[in-house]
Amino acid sequence: MTKTIKGRNTADGTSIDVEVEDGLIRMIRPSAQEQELWLSPGLIDLQVNGYGGCDLNAETLTSDTVSLLAHKLSLAGTTTFLPTLVTASEQRLISGLAAIAQARASSALARHMIPCVHIEGPHISADDGSRGAHPLDGVRPPDLTEFYRWQNACDGLVGLVTMSPHYDNSVDYMRALVSQGVHVAIGHTTATHSQIMAAIEAGASLSTHLGNGIALQLPRHPNAIWTQLADDRLTATLIADGHHVPAETLKVMVRAKGPANCILVSDSVALAGMPPGEYTTAVGGRVVLSPHGLLTLRGSQLLAGAAFPLRDTVLKAMRMCELPMADAFRMATQSPGRIFGRGELREGADADLIQFAIKPGSTTLDLRMVMVQGQEQF
Repeated sequence: MTKTIKGRNTADGTSIDVEVEDGLIRMIRPSAQEQELWLSPGLIDLQVNGYGGCDLNAETLTSDTVSLLAHKLSLAGTTTFLPTLVTASEQRLISGLAAIAQARASSALARHMIPCVHIEGPHISADDGSRGAHPLDGVRPPDLTEFYRWQNACDGLVGLVTMSPHYDNSVDYMRALVSQGVHVAIGHTTATHSQIMAAIEAGASLSTHLGNGIALQLPRHPNAIWTQLADDRLTATLIADGHHVPAETLKVMVRAKGPANCILVSDSVALAGMPPGEYTTAVGGRVVLSPHGLLTLRGSQLLAGAAFPLRDTVLKAMRMCELPMADAFRMATQSPGRIFGRGELREGADADLIQFAIKPGSTTLDLRMVMVQGQEQF
């Protein structure tokens, strides 16, 4: 059965008709009438810890939670995401990976939406500030035998690992992962300039939430932010929620890298979409969620994750950085999607689409339709 979806292309503002059949985009043609609603590829989020009460880092993760998370994210406009497991014991990471693999085996929606898993840690800096909300007792050096145990637990689903390259065996570890098609990101780091450059030579290709997961005070230069920002071999992921980095910092980073080398991530946790208040979480313990969406460890200003889905941060990035719509949406679709061959509005691509309006003064997309592989989610 063929469906036709109409809208204004976020890439250039033209009105188009998109014909969808058998889960794919079969044809794109100019629309006979000017359209009011916008049309974009579905949003792609490389860093999701949870959302809407679903916590990927809970002590006991079940496949049902993973499947429910996929459903809830699809309703929020995210059609591809990487479940992100943070620093924990090996047993807990393996248990989480097994649950994600089971969800993909039992749910067609989860199988499509989850191309791989993001492990953020445990090979990060143990220092306060750089470690963020990650538990200190779980931080440890890279170990290839442990990595292989991760992969055995989930049929090789680990596709992205965030780590700090300050460990003595970092280069060998990174080279081994990259040789197996696993992407390596630099994050939560105290690494020096030379250690970061060695990591890039070893194949590191991403910077995880650049500007966050780093010491509160740094030397003017050199420091880990400048080194990562300057090297075009690294694509920067950025949290544009208005809390993780100030508007002027985000603007400078996007200008330095360019939208093609920037990726918006939500870094959302289970409390995203929940009412303000004080909560106990699996990662961070007691945390406080403010009415403005700022999530911090209780009694400090240390961030404990983010509380907005990607559909909100696209608009925030557009306004904070004074970006054209095309550039803001590129950072949430095409730029992250090139890792998986997704995120483009083109014939032959998966029919992962969102149709929406933008109301004046709104801080979120007014979603009217979300489609995953040609199936409308609402």
